[in-house]
Amino acid sequence: MHANTITINQSMDEFDNHNSVWLFGYGSLIYNADFPFIEKKPARIHHWTRRFWQGSHDHRGTPEKPGRVVTLIEAPGDRCEGMAYLITPEEFTHLDQREKNGYLRLKVDIIFQDGSEKEGLVYIAEEENTAFLGPASEQEIANHIRHSVGPSGKNIDYVLHLADALRKLNETDEHVFEIERYLLQGK
Repeated sequence: MHANTITINQSMDEFDNHNSVWLFGYGSLIYNADFPFIEKKPARIHHWTRRFWQGSHDHRGTPEKPGRVVTLIEAPGDRCEGMAYLITPEEFTHLDQREKNGYLRLKVDIIFQDGSEKEGLVYIAEEENTAFLGPASEQEIANHIRHSVGPSGKNIDYVLHLADALRKLNETDEHVFEIERYLLQGK
């Protein structure tokens, strides 16, 4: 699958007849909601884990030297914490553009801190997209990130902002925090 997913996402019309839909953010959407929303709440989804396995050719890197950003990998029994935003379907135009580098909309059950649950969507970059970089050790990922920069800034800033946002949610993500440790130690 080609990394540019705008057309594919625009053909997904499952939520178009809704007045609003919940969007789950697990990466930069936690700390950089650059779109209008009706409401936001800390939330989680089950059976997924966050990994820095997606290449970023358009935000935190370039086509010649992609950065690394997070995607979700299926992980039965795990859970991924993040932020849910109640948005109108009109926001899909902006979000599809923002998440165009390999991310597809996927319907998920979003669980809020009070235990309530709503059907919503999340953008996930699956392994089949051409921007997918795949697994590596946290130290290798940190070394890659340290030298990457793109139109949205330094790749290292993405990691530091995400780690800070997770701490503000009182959440722990060892994958993110270990990469952050390597970056801060300069290793």
